[in-house]
Amino acid sequence: MRRTRILTAVLALSAGLLAGSPPALAASAEKVSVAADTYTWKNARIDGGGFVPGIVFNRKEKNLAYARTDIGGAYRWTESSKTWTPLLDSIGWDNWGHTGVVSLASDTVDPNKVYAAVGTYTNSWDPKNGAVLRSADRGATWQKADLPFKLGGNMPGRGMGERLAVDPNRNSVLYLGAPSGKGLWRSTDTGATWSQVTNFPNPGNYVQDPSDTSGYASDNQGIVWVTFDESTGSSGNATKTVYVGVADKDNAVYRSTDAGATWSRLPGQPTGHLAHKGVLDATNGYLYLAYSDKGGPYDGGKGQLWRYATATGTWTNISPVAEPDTYYGFAGLTVDRQKPGTVMATAYSSWWPDTQIFRSTDSGGTWTKAWDYTSYPNRSNRFTMDVSSSPWLTWGANPSPPEQTPKLGWMTEALEIDPFNSDRMMYGTGATIYGTENLTRWDGGTQFTIKPMVQGLEETAVNDLASPPSGAPLLSALGDIGGFRHTDLTKVPSMMYTSPNFTTTTSLDYAESNPGTVVRVGNLDSGPHIAFSTDNGANWFAGTDPSGVSEGGTVAAAADGSRFVWSPTGTGVQYTTGFGNSWSASSGIPTGAIVESDRVDPKTFYGFKSGRFYVSTDGGATFAASNATGLPSGDSVRFKALPGTKGDIWLAGGAADGAYGLWHSTDGGATFTKLSGVEQADTIGFGKAAPGASYQTLYTSAKIGGVRGIFRSTDKGATWTRINDDAHQWGWTGAAITGDPRIYGRVYVSTNGRGVVYGDTSGTGGGETDPGPDPEPGPEPTGACAVTYKITNEWSGGFQADVQLTNTGTSAWSGWSLNWSFPSGQTVSQLWNADYTQSGASVTVKNVNWNAAVAAGSSVGFGFTGSWSGSNTKPTVFKLGDQSCRVN
Repeated sequence: MRRTRILTAVLALSAGLLAGSPPALAASAEKVSVAADTYTWKNARIDGGGFVPGIVFNRKEKNLAYARTDIGGAYRWTESSKTWTPLLDSIGWDNWGHTGVVSLASDTVDPNKVYAAVGTYTNSWDPKNGAVLRSADRGATWQKADLPFKLGGNMPGRGMGERLAVDPNRNSVLYLGAPSGKGLWRSTDTGATWSQVTNFPNPGNYVQDPSDTSGYASDNQGIVWVTFDESTGSSGNATKTVYVGVADKDNAVYRSTDAGATWSRLPGQPTGHLAHKGVLDATNGYLYLAYSDKGGPYDGGKGQLWRYATATGTWTNISPVAEPDTYYGFAGLTVDRQKPGTVMATAYSSWWPDTQIFRSTDSGGTWTKAWDYTSYPNRSNRFTMDVSSSPWLTWGANPSPPEQTPKLGWMTEALEIDPFNSDRMMYGTGATIYGTENLTRWDGGTQFTIKPMVQGLEETAVNDLASPPSGAPLLSALGDIGGFRHTDLTKVPSMMYTSPNFTTTTSLDYAESNPGTVVRVGNLDSGPHIAFSTDNGANWFAGTDPSGVSEGGTVAAAADGSRFVWSPTGTGVQYTTGFGNSWSASSGIPTGAIVESDRVDPKTFYGFKSGRFYVSTDGGATFAASNATGLPSGDSVRFKALPGTKGDIWLAGGAADGAYGLWHSTDGGATFTKLSGVEQADTIGFGKAAPGASYQTLYTSAKIGGVRGIFRSTDKGATWTRINDDAHQWGWTGAAITGDPRIYGRVYVSTNGRGVVYGDTSGTGGGETDPGPDPEPGPEPTGACAVTYKITNEWSGGFQADVQLTNTGTSAWSGWSLNWSFPSGQTVSQLWNADYTQSGASVTVKNVNWNAAVAAGSSVGFGFTGSWSGSNTKPTVFKLGDQSCRVN
């Protein structure tokens, strides 16, 4: 089920991003009026949904932990709510690859400091090099050090690690293991600059598949982990002994005993396997190593566990299962820092019947298993599983023994015992983070309880979204876990779509005038690729595939649900009446076309392929190419027909080397007009009209006025409001967008690894007010104002705050400047979405160009991190020029 994750990411990206660097500004673009609004952003809760290859606990401060995902950013654990806080939402469109996190490191000397090595692919799929992000405020804000090579957060071997490590004695020193033969790298200035350790002897040589011409499976997996022996250093002095894991089956472990001045292969080490992890127990003087014959995270057929005595150089095979009896490799590896003789490991690549977890309390001398057979196929478990918080983790399955549902997991490369709490363990799977808070029951012979510990971590890749006018407010098409029907955005749905359960749903649609009728298409190893629902997606039944279908493609439902048009991968465009019991080939439209339906006329369907727009007026039987010209020449396009008006079509897409932007047709696609003020656009969606407006609200992920973001228009695209901000960008948002037809201002945004994000406006006014040309510096606004000052995070000596400024007057602002004084001597460290100055306790925050215009009734927001001592009292007086603002 998790084997398709790489395909999900690539399919999503291939829809419009693989062309390379960000497209250039269209030469003919005119200035467009852009206002700003403050939105509240949340996730439609799914909880998890993707691979978590790394979990890192800080070993100095209790309850400080981080998790990394392969394409969805990094997270910090919040103990008070038992939730995860996303840390990399500020990564924008141009640097989308930096949402892939290949390694994390938390500083044990200064717990406020955390580091992330970022980059998604080492081949051409990711056009940018990797980087090391560093934060002095636990990930609230970041600085970046660009690297001269790529990193692969979603590449083979991504579960090995950690590749990034901070010296536990001299925390200005960090090491990074690089892929692609780039070797070992070191920073001596707290991650600001990096240089290659030129005397490190082995850059690795293992590749998953040398014959892969894409460069994905044929990349050298390189240097895979770095571990310090903290007992060989003292505070302020570099640790002398450092161990490094290398993707080389014959030379997997190297060591330096002089703080990295020289390196040598660790003598006597086992060969024939890759060391996925190297975990050191400095108390007892043991380096534990988890080996597999493959790089993972999907593959691995044989494995071993070894223990190296650092004082004597003695190697001991401590494998809990003899290698001939394994059908998996070992990867997850941890020691109990409270009881260092306790060691645990996972059989990460045991897909069937389940993963396995092993535990030893005598340094690997003897082991017990999380489950074992009584009499095959019956199992005895040391654990119980409670997935009531994420019930979809059962997959709606009813397997035969020895399989069980829910499973312990798969791809279990991350396994950590809390260094301050022997009872708490967390481990990552291909779908969630599981954990327990009564682990030591294992040793007493009573069952411990495993639950999802994943709330707040949203890691799905979104391919399509729909918000019908009645029924559930949100239907999603997702990679790897199919998709969900959300009846309540704040709650985890009980189950993904089933009957059938697609590994990836590629497209879905509903009948506009009969929204109980829904269709979805997707990928499945064996079985049908299309399914239908007559109750708004609550229940499903499979359709019948036409010959040749290999993947889902795109699908469209007639306005009344009487017929469907399907453009699957593997064969040409097809149409059917009823629910797909038989299909007929459509004529006049090329294979692979994107298909959509008119939202009024049930016999009108549309298609697009390679710069040409196609129209059918006979229910999809025949299509004819329209005479429209000037459309994007490639297939990086999304288009939709407006509900309620026949033939009203909006088309977004393009590429840097050709036409790129947003087009509108009011004659059923016969002609299109390009909106001159939109430089780039990649999605288009509709939502409820603004109060007083007659036309539905438009939403797009676009570049307008020189700024990339999520935009809203209430006047057919004449003016636009940017509704996200620099702290909420989510990397690539080019797959889908839709407004809510029932709630003005609500928008649902697709991400490639951060799930479904939805936003609600804080404004109370009607449509956008045209602020005129881009504002020039002018007089301070004199209208009424209101301020909401909210501390969103606080730690010893530091805090993070969000400020919302609302125009409560009757006229628009063309610029603003907000002033306050800190009552407790706080100091702003870094501020985003505005410019600021501070003199003593007095702070002045001024607009930047893109958020200077604030319509009456609308809001603008900014955030900052700061430092404090003694107390962190909130300011109580805010002024806009000479005007005092109401404080909410």
